Amino acid sequence: MTVYLVQGDAGSQVKAIITREDTGLPVDLSDATPRLKFKKKNTTTVLATITSIASSPDDLEAGVAVFAFTSTHLDVAPGEYVGEIEVSFNSGSIETVYEQITIMVREDY
Repeated sequence: MTVYLVQGDAGSQVKAIITREDTGLPVDLSDATPRLKFKKKNTTTVLATITSIASSPDDLEAGVAVFAFTSTHLDVAPGEYVGEIEVSFNSGSIETVYEQITIMVREDY
């Protein structure tokens, strides 16, 4: 998946539906905290960790996570970035989505 964002914007959101690879069923996020780690492509430094904003109970059960970017998150040079979704469950287990999100940031006019 590729997401296109504009440098410095304060209202951008990324919605992801997290499903199980083996069954295709959604991951119930009711008892979990999804986070998006944002970094420049081909680097190791995480620029931001964005916690999913509150969703309805139905959305959480359906695996829906919404990540809201602020102008601070997008105060970066134009270019290609990647996002990794990590889900921390209240039981203490952590699962990371294997597929990364490509994030293209362009300069604002």
